[in-house]
Amino acid sequence: MKNMQPQPNPIKAYQRKSTATRRVGKNNRCRCGETQIEALIGRSGICAECLRNKRGHAITDNHHPAGKANCDATVPIPANDHRSVLSAAQYDWPKETLENPEGCPLRAGAGCIRGFIDTICYLIKTLLSWIAEMLELLSALLIERLGPRWWSGTPVAQFARKG
Repeated sequence: MKNMQPQPNPIKAYQRKSTATRRVGKNNRCRCGETQIEALIGRSGICAECLRNKRGHAITDNHHPAGKANCDATVPIPANDHRSVLSAAQYDWPKETLENPEGCPLRAGAGCIRGFIDTICYLIKTLLSWIAEMLELLSALLIERLGPRWWSGTPVAQFARKG
């Protein structure tokens, strides 16, 4: 079955990124190391989380995964990621789904599905990507120290590919 879901508009995404870059300046980064353009506040050189921390405010936002017009449910998300990942993903939704001005239940359902997909993709990347990178680094270290088949004769051998 053909994927019927509209794909993100690369031109709109590029325009948003260009606008944000003009707003904060090229190669700008916060002192904490944050480089996501959408997370940076103007030309101040500070990210949303550091600014909030400095002011004594919470560094998380209550994200409406389905869009505020579609569902009241929220999940706490770090402010920088909320601004630069999840809210940015919603900009690629059909405007009618995100804003749902008439309260259409089908548009609300579409918002719930889109929000679930965006949030799960964010969580997969946030919660799991670093583990893959760590395992690859550990593998290289073990090969360097113990040889190319370091797992032979260890309990880890049960997980090795057979054949």
